[in-house]
Amino acid sequence: MKTRILITTALVAILAAGCAKKETVTAIASPAAPVGQSGVRVIELTGNDSMKFNMASIELKVGEEVKITLTSIGSMPKQAMAHNVVVLKAGSDAMAFSMAAAPAAATDYIPAALQDQVIAHTKMLGPKESDSITLKFDSAGEYPFLCSFPAHFQVGMKGVISVK
Repeated sequence: MKTRILITTALVAILAAGCAKKETVTAIASPAAPVGQSGVRVIELTGNDSMKFNMASIELKVGEEVKITLTSIGSMPKQAMAHNVVVLKAGSDAMAFSMAAAPAAATDYIPAALQDQVIAHTKMLGPKESDSITLKFDSAGEYPFLCSFPAHFQVGMKGVISVK
């Protein structure tokens, strides 16, 4: 029994230390991002085992069509470290959304009560999996995006799409 407690305590300490890492994400998807054959701008977003996206800011023009592809580049199993990208309407409270999402495992961490705030989302991804969403914003604004897997938002897996 004491061994189990020590192992559990050690695992919690390791996870807490990993979550406490401060990483600055400064990459911005600018208008120079590649354009696919269909004329749609393509943004390659990644999620890793440190619970971070490779970029926290995406800049778009009103009416611009964009395809966001999320790839999970980590190696931890999906049950412990899944990722998605959820794009919310301008003015949405991303923190409240993430808190409501935590217990919503049955709906891939998209809370039914806040579904009306979601513009689009990818499926929940495990290691080396990818999924894409295609968006077109008709109004200027600041549109939050996040990973809704429990605790990922709180650690920093979030960003903003600025549409001008």
